[in-house]
Amino acid sequence: MREQSSATVIVGTPLSGLAWGLLGVAAFSFTVPLTRVAVGGLSPLFIGCGRAVVAAGLAAVALTATRQRPPRGRQWARLAATGAGIVIGFPLLTSYALTTTPAGHSAVVIAVLPAATAALAVLRGHERPPRAFWAAAGLGATAAVIFACARGDGAIRPHRADLLLLAAVLAAAAGYAEGGLLARELGAWQTVSWALVLCSPPMVLLTVLSIHRQSPHATPAQWTAFGYLAAVSMFLAFFAWYHGLAVGPMARVSQVQLVQPVLSLAWAGLLLGEHLGATTIAGGLVVVLCAAAAVRVRLGGGG
Repeated sequence: MREQSSATVIVGTPLSGLAWGLLGVAAFSFTVPLTRVAVGGLSPLFIGCGRAVVAAGLAAVALTATRQRPPRGRQWARLAATGAGIVIGFPLLTSYALTTTPAGHSAVVIAVLPAATAALAVLRGHERPPRAFWAAAGLGATAAVIFACARGDGAIRPHRADLLLLAAVLAAAAGYAEGGLLARELGAWQTVSWALVLCSPPMVLLTVLSIHRQSPHATPAQWTAFGYLAAVSMFLAFFAWYHGLAVGPMARVSQVQLVQPVLSLAWAGLLLGEHLGATTIAGGLVVVLCAAAAVRVRLGGGG
């Protein structure tokens, strides 16, 4: 196969960027419920680091098979920043948080991620979305917070798990914003692959440490959940997500993540048996409507 050039030109319509973003979000929506499944038998350190090691192995195979040209100069530093957020920070922080908090509650706390990503995207990518976009995005974030409080799972009074989840949001937002820009230069899947490979040495060491501290023993369902987290959440889903961000505009495409907590709650109900009451359904509907409003502004142009 042909070697990847040092700069990748990404051409797409607003709809194509949105469609790729939605595909990535659909894949990511299983992450929280399946992490909750995995921590039932595996240590959070093993889950957070081990899934990155598996994904890095897949990435190395893909990069080698397609003979990708290595990043150059400052791209390595930017990949380190990307990896610190999406390879190290988010997986570890959410794994520890989900040992003590339900998947549904975690999903709605993480719902502030689109707003955080959009803010960092504007600062880093110099995008200028219209005021109507910010109004829709702000309303969506507010609805997500109200939704979390209405569930009564500790959101009114943040505890350790909430702080870990908020730190995870900041880490992921930084990784998404920088990675989305790098995807325009290196390519979508190449960006996440290089970030995984770059971060693999410390993750291998931490995985070995976790196995030394606690030998992993889990049910088939828990190993299956871990496999999904490694192959899809840490690798394949980023192919679609970073391509959508690269087509952009980044700040607007990031808003489709407002749908993610609704999907995650649905999977939490189906996979974990968590109750989805009237408040959950109503709150989820509001979040979806806000996401739809932000998307409509995006497709309408501006920014």
